[in-house]
Amino acid sequence: MCTVDDIVAFLETFAPTELAEEWDNVGLLVGDPTQPVRRVMTCLTVTDDSVDEAVSEGADLLVSHHPLPFRPLRRITTETVPGRLLWKLIRAGIAVYSPHTAFDSARQGINQRLAEGLGLLQIAPLLPHDADAAEPGTGRWGRFEPALPLASLAERVKSLLRVEQLQLVGHRDQPVERLAIGCGSAGELLEAARQHACDGMLLGETRWHTCVEAAAHGVALILPGHYSSERFALEQLADVLSEQFAELQVWASRREHDPLWWF
Repeated sequence: MCTVDDIVAFLETFAPTELAEEWDNVGLLVGDPTQPVRRVMTCLTVTDDSVDEAVSEGADLLVSHHPLPFRPLRRITTETVPGRLLWKLIRAGIAVYSPHTAFDSARQGINQRLAEGLGLLQIAPLLPHDADAAEPGTGRWGRFEPALPLASLAERVKSLLRVEQLQLVGHRDQPVERLAIGCGSAGELLEAARQHACDGMLLGETRWHTCVEAAAHGVALILPGHYSSERFALEQLADVLSEQFAELQVWASRREHDPLWWF
């Protein structure tokens, strides 16, 4: 019988926790490592919808990209949102594992999948985690040969992430030869992108001031949204776990949705 610890061991090989950012909270966050597991659900975020689905579908383990808890908690009660969600999970005996920024940076992590999906060449980390630039690290960057007009690149992003709309900084004919990538909210990587002479950057979302700074430096931005830039990879992670653990039933949350929508 597969246990929580068996799956944790695989996930920490697939997305080693040492790749996580210092401020992050990754790994097994809730649960008994020796607990048997038959059903696993992946999701981007622990919300009422994803928790209710995990409980109703009899999941034993929830692999959530975003950690819960993220910050230290003094108490777990139903009077707060994190407390209420954790209370539901604990009462149902559902363990929680979060790979978060370790999965962002891993060899087959989210940023790598975005780079490969868009057809980038010579892919490398924006910020290598050691002196060897071929090793995993934060973000990715690469080249298009030939350069793509921003509008064409935006269509490619929409197709990859299955979104109908996104936001852009730059003009539609602006050529993008070197593209930097930072899933989620990674505007702090703009300076690293500029150091690699990138003329375009794909982010999930970012601050308005980062958009202004990027425009001033002639760096085009593509912003499909935090949810869209990461959710696809949690669907793929469910497939990875299914292949690795054939005896398990694994699925990506069917109730999870982007809380933001266009009006």
